[in-house]
Amino acid sequence: MENKVNTVLVTGGAGFIGSHIVDQLIENNHQVVVVDNFSTGKEENLNEQAEVFDLDIRDDLTTVFSKFDIEYVIHQAAQIDIQKSIAAPDFDSDVNVTGTVNLLNYCTEYDVKKVVYASSAAVYGQPEYLGIDEEHLVNPISFYGVSKHTPEHYLKVFSELYDLDYTILRYANAYGIRQDPKGEGGVISIFVDKFLSGENPTIFGDGEQTRDFVYVDDIAAANLAAMDNGSEEIINISCNQQTSVNQLVDLMNDIVDTDLEANYEEERAGDIRYSYLINDKAKEVLDWEPQYSLEEGLKETFDYYKNKY
Repeated sequence: MENKVNTVLVTGGAGFIGSHIVDQLIENNHQVVVVDNFSTGKEENLNEQAEVFDLDIRDDLTTVFSKFDIEYVIHQAAQIDIQKSIAAPDFDSDVNVTGTVNLLNYCTEYDVKKVVYASSAAVYGQPEYLGIDEEHLVNPISFYGVSKHTPEHYLKVFSELYDLDYTILRYANAYGIRQDPKGEGGVISIFVDKFLSGENPTIFGDGEQTRDFVYVDDIAAANLAAMDNGSEEIINISCNQQTSVNQLVDLMNDIVDTDLEANYEEERAGDIRYSYLINDKAKEVLDWEPQYSLEEGLKETFDYYKNKY
């Protein structure tokens, strides 16, 4: 079946997850417009077939929306550093809440069909039970979790007032190619950098904390699936599997054939102890499920970065 060509705006399209979404959209013959302020996104991540605007989501976006008949917005741009959110909650909320509201105003003014919004497992806070489904209590323990959850309410009310369709995707822990190990990188990107440099990784806490790691290509595929499915739904995007940080180190040692030992430091504020997300709803509503096991995703990531060292 031929894909219908749509015009899709991807915010944060030069970033880690956003750039993979852009690539998959272009592979599926969509016209893609990117808005990115390059605070963390990189020009080298950009697909040359995308139309790119160096703008912040808090900026005047009239030039973008007036030039293109944008049908879908896939909203990835965000402040994603939990520790930064705790140090500067005003900046965190300005980007994640005010920036999103600004974007939604343009979506309603220019009759966008649908917004696919990247939320986070951080909205759940400390789990009351595992695995976490979409009915779990929302109780964030970091300002980042608050600032990712708040736009979910805005989306619901924008939808009710202005008939703007949406799907909210709550990501588990993303990893993969193009994730920056510096600054706000996830644990896997930081560890990959350490392993390929022959340095011992640092674990905050005892390493028994668990996460649900989902590969970036799988996340990108979920966003494309949400363009035509999951109307007004909140959906977990995950592998439905928990892996401890200590297990992650062991797996990386096996893949790279090294014997590095972790250094342990004090647990950080705002870090959740155990987490994994149930993905049954994604399978049912989006007809999506992860194609990569953690081992497969790590091998692909290591293979990519080996060429850079």
